[in-house]
Amino acid sequence: MHTNEQFATEAELTARLDYLRQAPATGSPVAYIIRRPVTDQRELLETAQLTPAAGMVGDRWAKTCSHKQPDGTLNPDTQITLMSTRMLGLLTADHARWPLAGDNLLADLDLSDTNLPVGQRVRIGTAVLEITERPHTGCAKFSRRFGPEALKFVNSPEGKALRLRGVHAQVVTAGRIKVGDAITKL
Repeated sequence: MHTNEQFATEAELTARLDYLRQAPATGSPVAYIIRRPVTDQRELLETAQLTPAAGMVGDRWAKTCSHKQPDGTLNPDTQITLMSTRMLGLLTADHARWPLAGDNLLADLDLSDTNLPVGQRVRIGTAVLEITERPHTGCAKFSRRFGPEALKFVNSPEGKALRLRGVHAQVVTAGRIKVGDAITKL
């Protein structure tokens, strides 16, 4: 799925850490809403409905969640994923490739553990999400799409502390979100 675009090196990404650290702490607008109806398929939405039972309505999470509870029920810890557009912009200048990261919501927001600790709630539109403990790490698909050095960078100690690969959240209050809605810490 990757184009002829040359991947960023770990050194190039490391050189931009200060830029990544300067992401806004709150109030950032949602830049993209991405629904994944089936594996490797992406739908760019203007609005979406979020619910505690389904995560993003129509997203494959509710059908194919690989992180189940011991009793076999879906684990809400991985319902919604958020990723920084600031990080994606360092990985590729082609905004059309950003949805390939596989995250539901993209915004220029500080996703670090310091800014959004586990349990932190955020309001988006009329929905409320809570940051969960499960780490969001890169995988082989991420490496193929953005390069092995990008994967190494987001999974480095600094990359993990800043949550450069993104963060998981669960829906605690159902609601409708739209592109442009501010992500506000509660």
